[in-house]
Amino acid sequence: MKGKPVASVVTAGIACLSCLAWGQGNTVKYQATINNVKYVYASLPPVARLKPGDVLDTNTLDCFGNAIQKPGDTLSMAKGDNPLTGPFYIEGAEPGDTLAVKILDLVVDSEQGVGALAPGFGAINPTNYTPMLVPPLPPKIWFYPIDHASNVATFEALDSKFTTKVPLRPFFGCIGVAPAGGEARSSIVPAEFGGNMDSPEASVGNTVYFPVNVSGALLYLGDGHAAMGDGEVAGTAIEVPLHAKVQVNVIKGWKIDWPRFENDQAIMTVGAYRPLDDCLRIAFTELVGWVHQDYGLSELDAYELLSQVAKIHLNEMVDPNYVVVASIEKKFLPPPKKR
Repeated sequence: MKGKPVASVVTAGIACLSCLAWGQGNTVKYQATINNVKYVYASLPPVARLKPGDVLDTNTLDCFGNAIQKPGDTLSMAKGDNPLTGPFYIEGAEPGDTLAVKILDLVVDSEQGVGALAPGFGAINPTNYTPMLVPPLPPKIWFYPIDHASNVATFEALDSKFTTKVPLRPFFGCIGVAPAGGEARSSIVPAEFGGNMDSPEASVGNTVYFPVNVSGALLYLGDGHAAMGDGEVAGTAIEVPLHAKVQVNVIKGWKIDWPRFENDQAIMTVGAYRPLDDCLRIAFTELVGWVHQDYGLSELDAYELLSQVAKIHLNEMVDPNYVVVASIEKKFLPPPKKR
């Protein structure tokens, strides 16, 4: 459907969400299927093009490609891990710019979610990174019936009659852009281009910022989660397909090195690396830099302030890189600088 004329690309390198003029562009619809998804973040031919201000209306498959549907289905039925919808080319985005993605709506596109144990994968399992002299855990699959009316999923224990309700809070497990230097990175990897960050911050009401590494940025989406505990310790969330609406924009001349999140209440920075302490160092170095550059505090004042009021969210510690999000509420900051 057609909207109002598209807003022009933001050119001032504006630092704050409230200052970013989104306008209202067209709605671009795209349908993902198991036959057109990707399994890497890379500079691949785009499936659609958007202008700044446009809204993307699309769907994503779950991390198993929607292949696991009933008891007796096995993990081997999945064609690959974390199938991605995209890439989407955003007009005007060039290396050195920042892509802004505002998440407008996420709807669980299924009557059930899936959770699983996979041998060699998980926070307290023997893995290639942490081998142990014990046998790997066996594969197991849990199905989570979803009640859309009450917005909950039901955990049903496999080895007893226990059940409990889990509130839904949908988010993208995977959201990112093409890496720099012509690299192709697996869809299970979180890194400086975003990717498999498993961040509940990638949810409705938040804006995600990505460094633009190639012309058009090349945005990818996928790996829908209905809910997830901190750390994603067993290796999966409540995995679901999603129907999504996101709005895109380009901030010219505002260069960032790692993904960032923002909403009306807080600014948030991402660190994705191993070991966990280096992951945290990246997140806080990025947050010190953001407060210094865009809110005017010196780096040392910012560092001290974060020591008193910052928050840390350990998103996941199961993927090839771990992910930490560091944040500070805006009520503790001076007004952002105008550029």
